[in-house]
Amino acid sequence: MASATSGFGLCLPLTSFLLILLLCVQSGGSQKKKENMLAEKVEQMMEWSSRRSVVRMNGDKFRRFVKAPPRNYSVIVMFTALQPQRQCSVCRQANEEYQVLANSWRYSSAFSNKLFFTVVDYDEGADVFQQLNMNSAPTFMHFPPKGKPKRADTFDLQRIGFASEQLAKWIADRTDVQIRVFRPPNYSGTIALALLVSLVGGLLYLRRNNLEFIYNKTGWAMAALCVVFAMTSGQMWNHIRGPPYAHKNPQNGQVSYIHGSSQAQFVAESHIILLLNAAITMGMVLLNEAATSKGDVGKRRILCLVGLGLVVFFFSFLLSIFRSKYHGYPYSFLIK
Repeated sequence: MASATSGFGLCLPLTSFLLILLLCVQSGGSQKKKENMLAEKVEQMMEWSSRRSVVRMNGDKFRRFVKAPPRNYSVIVMFTALQPQRQCSVCRQANEEYQVLANSWRYSSAFSNKLFFTVVDYDEGADVFQQLNMNSAPTFMHFPPKGKPKRADTFDLQRIGFASEQLAKWIADRTDVQIRVFRPPNYSGTIALALLVSLVGGLLYLRRNNLEFIYNKTGWAMAALCVVFAMTSGQMWNHIRGPPYAHKNPQNGQVSYIHGSSQAQFVAESHIILLLNAAITMGMVLLNEAATSKGDVGKRRILCLVGLGLVVFFFSFLLSIFRSKYHGYPYSFLIK
């Protein structure tokens, strides 16, 4: 009896040792398999990136190379709708900036397998949009090497805009990868400036014997007003932030020209504000003309009524836009 008990006691450590050894072998095999899988994924992503800076992905590729582990690289994904039938002009503008950023990274000396740029088009990966509960485009997301994306991993396009420089700053905050944006040379501004200088120079040459128009106060006043309208409507903000022209809801196709937040605006919104300011100013000019001119009384009365109508109606419209952006603003006039 003692002999059997001692034999059984010797079997227990031996069995435990064999089980631990088996687990170690399985764990080592599993780890080796993960390493091989990761190496294959990185090699494939590098191969695609060598062909084009932005890797196009469908649902299967997205789930395998972006969502599924193992992964030791970050992925920036632009969810978009570039097909012509979608009529998403904002998507095309954002895609141009995204391509500039991806090319800057691809051809920089710091390029590595730490970061990849990809794109998922709605018509090629509608299942991905449904999986992520995504109902708007374009949208930029960062998928970190480990874990799930957090709230800050979704780029705030509506507030910041989609300029390459802003995207690069956001990526640096999320990945510690610094990208210096290199834009392709654009000579359109230089050519336009040269044409303008040539036009002005030609006009001055043709009118060299009569340059009284240079001292025309009305002409200079109109030029000054154009600059004022452009600056007060937010054109400089558009130039710095690069916002979309408008926003189209992909679900119902409704286009929004006015941004619903006081922290951002669309390009179309600045054009609307410019026209409203110009109309109000025209109304004030007509009122001043009606009050100071010495012409026919009937004509002056018409100028007064037209000017008053312009000021009242378009100021009401401007105030309603202000109310829609600054929620809770209590005042309105004619138009709510």
